[in-house]
Amino acid sequence: MNFTVQDSSALYGLLAETSSDVILKTDRDGMIVHASPGIRKLGVQPQADVGPHLLDLVAEQGRAAVASALEAAVSGGRSAQWVEFPALTIDARESWFEIRIRPLTDDAGAVYGTLAVMRTIDDRRSLRDQLFAATYTDPLTQLTNRAAFISMLEHMVAQGMDGCLAMFSIDFFRTINMKHGQTVGDEVLRVFADLLREMLRSDDIISRIGSERFAVLLPRTTPEQAQAICARVVATLADLRQKVGDSRLAITTSGSVARIAGSMDSTIERAELALFCAKAKGRNRLEMEKPRRVTA
Repeated sequence: MNFTVQDSSALYGLLAETSSDVILKTDRDGMIVHASPGIRKLGVQPQADVGPHLLDLVAEQGRAAVASALEAAVSGGRSAQWVEFPALTIDARESWFEIRIRPLTDDAGAVYGTLAVMRTIDDRRSLRDQLFAATYTDPLTQLTNRAAFISMLEHMVAQGMDGCLAMFSIDFFRTINMKHGQTVGDEVLRVFADLLREMLRSDDIISRIGSERFAVLLPRTTPEQAQAICARVVATLADLRQKVGDSRLAITTSGSVARIAGSMDSTIERAELALFCAKAKGRNRLEMEKPRRVTA
């Protein structure tokens, strides 16, 4: 079905008034010459005269992608893809949109401007963030989980980043669960997670990687620095009698430190071996990985 110019104008007006999408018309330079009422969400009044530039609606980190899409449309490209970007809103709140830009051509096929459709994707991004958090967050302690820990350690190894891996295991955790119940056991885990957050540095990445086991990635940290940091965690926990539920429990932890080097598997293996040694030597202590033997 073909539309006359008048029909197309009427159709555009209908879409502009009834759609929740923001419909924009620009000239070849990207200046907005018409916008649907939805643009008021961005704090810009729709107007018939030449208005702001399309990129004036886009936050700094999204301008390159939108500029590329605009350039492609002005060049006559018709296979436009949706581009996600953060918009500049009147209340300075970050709001995410997606936009698709297509060329407007005259009877001779020359591009005289573009037609763009914008729609909000805040709900979609919020859902995406929630799914990401559910995938990589331990629901009990709100720390990252084992999957996130493995991914981050893999990245550090692949990038050759200096640092250390520390592991902690709450001593006699099974006994605590059996004697006081799982509710108290869960509270012990939360108490220890909070202590780690309080005592470790902002750059350190804390994960719960098992029932009573925690791992900490300490970027750009020497073994000596990591030892001092983690020894304070072990000593502080032992000095406190934590109030858990209606009881005050003496909670201790065994810990280990290994340098991030070689492969991910070898790093984890060395940290786990040192943690085993800490438990074997009586618990409530920190053990460093054993230095590698040099053979002739």
